[in-house]
Amino acid sequence: MRVDLVPDDLWGRVAPLLPPAPERRHRHPGRLRLRLRLRVRVPDRAALATIVFVLRTGVAWRDVPAQVVGCSGVTAWRRLRDWTEAGVRPRLHAALLTELCRADLLDLDDCAVDGSHVRALKRGDHVGPSPVDRARPGSKHHVIVARCGTPLAVTLTGGNRHDVTQLLPLLDAIPPIRGLRGRPRRRPRRLFADRGYDFDKYRRLLWKRGIKPMIARPGAAHGSGLGKVRWVIERAFAWLHQFKRLRTRYERRADLHQGLLDLACSIICLRRLRKSF
Repeated sequence: MRVDLVPDDLWGRVAPLLPPAPERRHRHPGRLRLRLRLRVRVPDRAALATIVFVLRTGVAWRDVPAQVVGCSGVTAWRRLRDWTEAGVRPRLHAALLTELCRADLLDLDDCAVDGSHVRALKRGDHVGPSPVDRARPGSKHHVIVARCGTPLAVTLTGGNRHDVTQLLPLLDAIPPIRGLRGRPRRRPRRLFADRGYDFDKYRRLLWKRGIKPMIARPGAAHGSGLGKVRWVIERAFAWLHQFKRLRTRYERRADLHQGLLDLACSIICLRRLRKSF
């Protein structure tokens, strides 16, 4: 197994969140099902290393070199499915955000939101005709980030969904982030967005939540100053799309692609923590 794919600091945070492996029956011994036997045989760390390898390189699951990473791609795909159904990825992301907040590395006062198109080569949930890619099948990554560009939440929709439809779901998807004192925070004070989010209805909804909308008006001249704050969302998309598996959607199941998105956000948060040491 390649240790550089799953370093000790990442594994130390993931291991407590993983569901326990199935045990063999002693009173009534017998052959376990194929899925259970594979889980007992392959260590979880080797399976996680294979998932990270696919996330970074974008290689197909069936083409993973098992002799290099220590686990076959099919086994890693099954483990990703089990961990996604168990909700491991969102809990890992929330735990890392809490660490960042307690280390005073997370500014939740100013946040930015935007969406990005990706092509979907296979059919599945949350796939639709993309208006920017000649109506080819595509999906959208919707991300909300903190002041420094740390991703707080990410959602997946079809390529034909408007960005503003995911504004409130993104705010609801922000986990409760605990600091050194006080109640956990789940909402920013100011939210920056481009002209695609300029709807009076959503401005009123943001005000009701105690959030000041900093949204560009259509027809307004450039140089309003919002770009000095909003550029972090573009950098966040660049960080996400450094993982080649996220540049193009290959998974048919939307929950598995969402799981890879959450894992990429967790790795970005971990990099932020490492720079603070």
